[in-house]
Amino acid sequence: MVKPSPLDNGDTSKVAWTRYRRLMKGMSLVSLLAVVGALGWLRFSIGDALSIHMIIATTAGVGLSVLLGAALMGLVFLSSGSGHDEAIDDPFENDPDMNHDR
Repeated sequence: MVKPSPLDNGDTSKVAWTRYRRLMKGMSLVSLLAVVGALGWLRFSIGDALSIHMIIATTAGVGLSVLLGAALMGLVFLSSGSGHDEAIDDPFENDPDMNHDR
């Protein structure tokens, strides 16, 4: 028998996804600040050699890396915080070789 996930409940799901969207909005600001900081550091360290290609690459690399990390960690928080992790079927639940001490 498959256990129902708390995310199947409309109210729980709405709260969890609202928290996730709020986290991503905040991390978008952090990402923007990281990009500005990286570009400022590059401008300070290499001066006029900063080309448009380096600006685009730095913006994409730093900005998307921060957002990807935030999105993945946010999904971990959403899954754990909503109780979705406990709703799985553990195929190793009765396996004596697996350590289930938490």
